[in-house]
Amino acid sequence: MSATAVGYLVRAVAALGVRHVFGVDGANIEDLYDAIFESSGEVTGVVAKHEFSAATMADGYARVTAGLGVVAATSGGGAMNLVAGLAESFTSRVPVLALVGQPPTDQEGAGAFQDSSGKAGTIDAAQLFDQVSRYCGRVESARTLPAHLARAVEAARSGGPAVLLLPKDVQRASMESVPAFRPDPLVRIRDEAGLARVRDALRTARDTGKITVIAGDQVARDDARDGLRRLVAALDAAVGVAPDAKDVYPWDGPGFCGVAGTMGHPELLDAARGSALCLLVGTRMPVTARAGLESALSGTVVAAVGAERPYPDAVHATSTNLGADLAELAADFESSASLPEVSPLPVTPPAEPSLTTLSVPEATGPGLRYREIVEIIGAALEPGTDVFADAGNTGAAVVHHLRLPRAGRFVVALGMGGMGYAFGAAIGCAFARARRAVVIAGDGAFFMHGTEIHTAIQYRLPVTFVVFNNNAHAMCVTREQLYYGDRYSFNRFQPSALGEGVAAMFPGLPAYSPRTIEELEDALRACVKTTGPSFISIDCDPDEIPPFSPFLSVPRRHS
Repeated sequence: MSATAVGYLVRAVAALGVRHVFGVDGANIEDLYDAIFESSGEVTGVVAKHEFSAATMADGYARVTAGLGVVAATSGGGAMNLVAGLAESFTSRVPVLALVGQPPTDQEGAGAFQDSSGKAGTIDAAQLFDQVSRYCGRVESARTLPAHLARAVEAARSGGPAVLLLPKDVQRASMESVPAFRPDPLVRIRDEAGLARVRDALRTARDTGKITVIAGDQVARDDARDGLRRLVAALDAAVGVAPDAKDVYPWDGPGFCGVAGTMGHPELLDAARGSALCLLVGTRMPVTARAGLESALSGTVVAAVGAERPYPDAVHATSTNLGADLAELAADFESSASLPEVSPLPVTPPAEPSLTTLSVPEATGPGLRYREIVEIIGAALEPGTDVFADAGNTGAAVVHHLRLPRAGRFVVALGMGGMGYAFGAAIGCAFARARRAVVIAGDGAFFMHGTEIHTAIQYRLPVTFVVFNNNAHAMCVTREQLYYGDRYSFNRFQPSALGEGVAAMFPGLPAYSPRTIEELEDALRACVKTTGPSFISIDCDPDEIPPFSPFLSVPRRHS
């Protein structure tokens, strides 16, 4: 590999354990792709169809590997297209390194095409990316690259994107005498004083009443599921999960009370109301997770363990290593608890709890219903399948109804809620884990970024795309109906035959348009057996109200 700045970067990416770089090529980033080619397969360059999707590929890659995702983009519009994807990673604390090409330094402020140096009245990319990153550095010379890269990696590992702006001449500059990049060991924050305060609060609460645990997606990213289960058992606690953390605790596990928040289950609300303490683990409890729980949380002691302090007032311990910290807390309470002796003999597994589903108005329009679709999908998924849900009515139905297969990840991007996130993120996951990922999205999300199906086809990835086609931005239709008297709609689409259209667009892609439950079951069975990508479009009723509590408590306003 050449001893240039881009060669240095590619070797550094490999040293960080990253095997794929996602992006869209262009004149001011092409030297990076040339260096990737020269790496002889040590790092694979993946070209997406849009930079937003490339950023979500890196985001999904990072979430399922608990490592770093890397995205590359050229200058100008390519760089601007990264912003929304990096904003999701920033809000959700996902470690992503963005390598962004720039025009040569000697053309900055002199009318260069796609100049974003901030000189002579041009856009300042450094200021722009500073708002959606933990670190943004403009690399003015190859000599400064190692220091910039070290700071960027450290910032990304702390949780969120880091951006390096790379002028084309700097990318090509020689670094022949520069030592190879050696990443520093990952530093974990251990808050001894905070953990002691949380431990004391748990002891007091256990002596006076019941404890409820609400777990978030940091549990999955820190590989802390075992520690969580041990702690729940030692505390004999009730447990629920945030909407983006459906995979962190088994649905048939002891004390499980369902999902928190706007798409949640009343059993968790009842448990929280009756608790002496609520322990938040790896979640900040944004509105989507705490809606309906506000009075319960304000009426009891709240403790929290996680990378960032939660929004509700809490006794908080900072932890960037939940695996170790939850295991330690669990050990403390296991040693002090009078636990019955556990028989080593096999026992009949407990029945999955019967959670109360949110009651929605009966839908009378065309197509299949959200709940029946989601339950059939859940029954068809094999163990180890990863599921990526997109925003909107479809996402609400998936969060509320889907029972995940064992050992699979579940990701829904609630940081920014960008539509179309799931298409790229599932592709990044499939590259990382080389096993089936399933996208569940609405047709609105499909029209934004669904053409990334082509990327899955290009690389023959085992991704199944399931699109709920109600010919609308259906959540916006619901809002028009509930809040504005259903006097008009800006959000209904001209009907489209997505399954047939995708089949024609991509000959050879297994594509299905089931109209009945039986046809849907057959299509899912066929997709599971397909080694590469597959596509299912399911017609739905745009007027069906999803299991989303803010909608269910609002009387319909009439014009």
